[in-house]
Amino acid sequence: MPSFRRKASVTDAGSAPVSGPPTDKASPADAQDRPDPALAQILAEEAEAEAAEAEAAVAAARARARALRLRRQAQEAEASAVEPVDEPAAADDDDDDEIVSVPDAGETPAAGTAAANDAAAADDDAAAEDEPVDIDAPAEEAAETHSRRRLHVGVPLPTWKGVALFLAVLCTFALLAASGYMIREHRQAERDAQLAAEYTAAGRQAVITLMSLDFNKAEEGVQRIIDNSTGKFREDFQQQAETFAQVAQDSKVITEVTVNSAAVRTMTDDTANVIVSATSRVTNAAGANKDPRGWRLSVDLERDGDQVKMSRVEFVP
Repeated sequence: MPSFRRKASVTDAGSAPVSGPPTDKASPADAQDRPDPALAQILAEEAEAEAAEAEAAVAAARARARALRLRRQAQEAEASAVEPVDEPAAADDDDDDEIVSVPDAGETPAAGTAAANDAAAADDDAAAEDEPVDIDAPAEEAAETHSRRRLHVGVPLPTWKGVALFLAVLCTFALLAASGYMIREHRQAERDAQLAAEYTAAGRQAVITLMSLDFNKAEEGVQRIIDNSTGKFREDFQQQAETFAQVAQDSKVITEVTVNSAAVRTMTDDTANVIVSATSRVTNAAGANKDPRGWRLSVDLERDGDQVKMSRVEFVP
């Protein structure tokens, strides 16, 4: 604030004592041209008051513009968090480009009074806007709400109906898998039982064919053995077939065989090993008269075309 010093010769002219007659008297023209000091001081104080009011008006206008800009930014942040919308980037520039008229210090008192009224209204608005407001709170709440909404949309929470349906589908697939496994195992068991029965019957027949002999039909018996054998066993027996038939005819042997039991020890789709228990009764020229004798044989079987034939025979204790 500018200061003005009072001139002693002007302000104190009427109060100072006069020691003598004035040496130089002012003329009436000079008294009219000289300004009144009291009026000058009043005008200076009014100018200072108007300048202060103008500064207050400027500050209030700036505060109001800043409050409006912050409010708009908060609204835009909340709108963009809830539903993203492309907005022109020049929105903030419009707020920054607002023109605030600042009255000059040298305006007339009437203009100063109008500015003072505007400043008072701006002060009221600024006082209302200057209340503590958390600008970041609405944006954070909107962002949190948006994130929860996205989480709810992206990962729906399971319901009891959904859980029950999932368990029902899971149990259905489990039952189907178990049923398929049981059917497969049942079919495999049936197939294994069929193969075992086939190999058991082939083993029993191989022992009966091999051990049953009638010297009256020796050649036919030897041929049956050849027809029901395969592999190296067949080749070896063919080489000794004539000798075997001749010995049977010379000794007049008649052998009857009864199979007591048979069981498959190992088997595959084309091979098997069968253990056969049998009893033979022999009659010959040496005096044997159907004396029973027990045998235990290990018979190897192989599939030859559509028949199962013996490939090796061993007597086991």
